[in-house]
This record gives sequence, structure tokens and C-alpha cells, in this order.
Amino acid sequence: MKTVKLVIFDLDGTLVNTLEDLGVSTNYALKQYGYIEHPLENYRYFVGNGVYKLMERVLPEEVRSEKEIQRLKESFIQYYDTHLTDYTKPYDGIIELLHNLKDKGIKLAVATNKPHAQALRVVEACFEQGLIDRVEGQQDGKPHKPDPTVINELMAAYNVKNEEVLYVGDSDVDMQTAVNAKLRGIGVAWGFRGEEELLQSGAYAVIHEPFQLLQHITTK
Repeated sequence: MKTVKLVIFDLDGTLVNTLEDLGVSTNYALKQYGYIEHPLENYRYFVGNGVYKLMERVLPEEVRSEKEIQRLKESFIQYYDTHLTDYTKPYDGIIELLHNLKDKGIKLAVATNKPHAQALRVVEACFEQGLIDRVEGQQDGKPHKPDPTVINELMAAYNVKNEEVLYVGDSDVDMQTAVNAKLRGIGVAWGFRGEEELLQSGAYAVIHEPFQLLQHITTK
């Protein structure tokens, strides 16, 4: 039996529900420049690939120039930085799950396409200090998920083998990341995308509530 030693989580849509804050902040930026705002529910299909792609997706196709994307991005970041956790909170059962995993001696990490400074602030606001061992957000010079670079760096830092790691996320990007890193990807059905997308993207398994993750901690 091989026991999991490290669980790497996506952040938005997996550990915490950030959809409303992301949507409100993006709509604020759109409104500043006279663009039509999007229903908050639509943002579950816009997010997941970092801020640049989010801005690109919400703009009308005919104005998606580099200049306009960057202008919208600056407005978004300015607003989002001061409204980062107005509505954001952990999903039900997540804090209890993390404590259970920590009690088993498992290391817990976050790997997200959210900018690194913002990721740190969300984790600090939503979880007690020390509950999550390491946070890796998007930083200049490092590729975004689904590139496995950050995942490989985390595994090297904790000196664990692929079969000793689970990667947990809510989107196709996350499951593709797990495939690229040669890890078992566990999809969470409560996130932004849903079970069908997760399975189509290579999920090893899909769970519907946090404590179901414990079924995958010890494997043959």
C-alpha cells in the first residue's frame, strides 16, 4: 500500500468560492470603460487560466487588443486588490478536511493561476496560519497551469514520488495539469465547472463532497 504524502490543491473553485468577488471586480472594470457587464454565473467559464485570459474572455472580440486587455487588467487588479475577500469563503467541509489531512501527517500545498500575492492573501484570510504548508500562485517568469512546472517544483521540495501525490481541482485546466505532471487528478464537482468536464479532461476520480477525498489517500 502506498500512502499519499502530499496533496496539492487548486484554490479558486476548489478550496474557496471566489466567483462572486472575481465577477464583481471584473464587471467593475468593464463598466469603467463602457463595456457590457456579464452575469456572475458566466464567470465560472471565464476563470481558470489567470487574469490576462480572464480579461481577454470578457471583452468583446472586436476590441481584444493587447492595449485594451492590459487597460482592463489594471482596472480589475486595482479594484480586486481592495475587495479580495468581500464574498470569498471556503466551501463547506473544506476546513475540516484540511485538518483531517494534517492530522494524518500529510503536507498540503496550493498551486493556482491566481497571482501569487493575491493567492497568499486569500489563503491567509480564509485559513488559519500553518494549515496550508505552501502556496504557489502565478509569478512572472513561470508558466501557467496546465504546465506542470510548479507541480514538479512542489514534489521536489517535499521529496515525494508521483504515486505519493494527489492533485485536486475543479476544472479542465486542473485535470490537464495532473495529467501533465503524471499525477492522479481528483476533480471536485462542487467547483466552477462540473463533473462532465472533469471526466473528459482526464480526472482519475470525481468527488462530490470534501471528505470523499479521504477514500483516495491510501492506494494500492
